[in-house]
Amino acid sequence: MACLKAGNLTAAREKFSRCLKPPFDLNQLSHGSRLVQEVVEYLESTARPLLSVQDDDFLATLKELEATLRTQSLSLEVIPEGKILNNTYYQECLFYLHSYSTHLAIISFYVRHSCLREALLHLLHTESPPEVFIEGIFQPSYKSGKLHDLENLLESIDSSLESWGKYLIAACQHLQKKNYYHILYELQQFMKDHVRAAMTCIRFFTHKAKTYTELGEKLSWLLKAKDHLKIYLQETSRRSGRKKTTFFRKKMTASDVSRHMNTLQLQMEVTRFLHRCESAGTSQVTTSPLPTLFGNNHMKMDVACKVMLGGKNVEDGFGIAFRVLQDFQLDAAATYCKAARQLVEREKFGEIRQLLKCVSESGMAAQSDRDTVLLNCVEAFRRIPPQELEGLIQAIHSDDNKVSRVVSSQ
Repeated sequence: MACLKAGNLTAAREKFSRCLKPPFDLNQLSHGSRLVQEVVEYLESTARPLLSVQDDDFLATLKELEATLRTQSLSLEVIPEGKILNNTYYQECLFYLHSYSTHLAIISFYVRHSCLREALLHLLHTESPPEVFIEGIFQPSYKSGKLHDLENLLESIDSSLESWGKYLIAACQHLQKKNYYHILYELQQFMKDHVRAAMTCIRFFTHKAKTYTELGEKLSWLLKAKDHLKIYLQETSRRSGRKKTTFFRKKMTASDVSRHMNTLQLQMEVTRFLHRCESAGTSQVTTSPLPTLFGNNHMKMDVACKVMLGGKNVEDGFGIAFRVLQDFQLDAAATYCKAARQLVEREKFGEIRQLLKCVSESGMAAQSDRDTVLLNCVEAFRRIPPQELEGLIQAIHSDDNKVSRVVSSQ
């Protein structure tokens, strides 16, 4: 260090060569030995600041920089203009980093001195792992608000983005773990990963919503999700004659995309209907997780049930509920029974008859479905006034079921 501080850089190199060694693993997520870090820190602090110039005037390529290092010359004339400024000490930093430190340390040095292109080229040239990209390039870029600059450089180096595939996938996984979904969505749009972008839009729609009034205010996310899937279909149809496809974008069959688009459309109709119902005060707000069509079959049945019971009467929402049952091939009888039970609990006995009428007129229900609904209602006979109970029992089609219910209600 004494030679270094005295400005005798050649002697310092010779003496440091006796005690410094390159790391065993150049891809480790460290910045090398403490001594190398101290050398670089000292050289950086010694380098004289020069006037900055425009990016286009001074960006040097990695090959040019490495060629300079190989000359082991300190002559200012052979240094390319760049953000690694025309300065002997910056060259010296690069010598020690390339000779004795890790890829992460080299990349971090480039990024620190606004040489993002050089950092990216070094990453590609050395085939560094995704973890180095995340630590050295991606995190510093989005944390400093320069993600757009990074995206522009990635595209300028490889417009297909194929070279960056594994790094972009790792970046998306990193953002998902951090719950940085807005940055994730921006990155997915840059990647033209429309299927995953649509999935992120759906998350924005459902996240933390407690009522359908809140969901109604976020319908634009479903429209965006639908647009992403439309674009995906258009792009896949244009590429249908080509064999090459990008590995880092999520793929989906045309039939699956169409099915998801139908789900989005139906969820929009459900949302608009229940939003109106909540605004009118006819739909009860639930305390449990808000059901949507993006959940499992049990949740989808809850949606159908909520729609049937949400309007002024059962008939008001039955059409939408019936489409939910049909589109997802749900257990219709179980859903009708659940709705009927809730009508009993709310003492809306007249609505039970309307439910039975809608079920019968749907054209898709067996006679046994009607009896199943009635039997489930009658099982709660202690809640039902005698005159209402008698009417429900008389509506049962099967004589055997009718007799058994009369006996059990005595």
